[in-house]
Amino acid sequence: MDPDRVYNGMPATDLGTEGWSKPWSGGNGGSCVEVMRLGDGRVAVRQSTDPDGPALIYTHGEMATFIRGAKAGEADFLLAAPGVRAE
Repeated sequence: MDPDRVYNGMPATDLGTEGWSKPWSGGNGGSCVEVMRLGDGRVAVRQSTDPDGPALIYTHGEMATFIRGAKAGEADFLLAAPGVRAE
């Protein structure tokens, strides 16, 4: 895949069918986030229930910052029940 042709929101199928993994799958009925490391170090993310849908493309730095923040609890507010305001 030519890195210059990879863009945010592109059809995930344009990145191919090999190389996708589900690092966060669990008992959620098959609705998982799938990721693929691209040759230039970027990371593609897609929804497993819509493998033909759009892929979000993140730089290595963006993904590293997200993972570090999630590990530090900075995204815990996303786990609050709907309608509950995070403090």
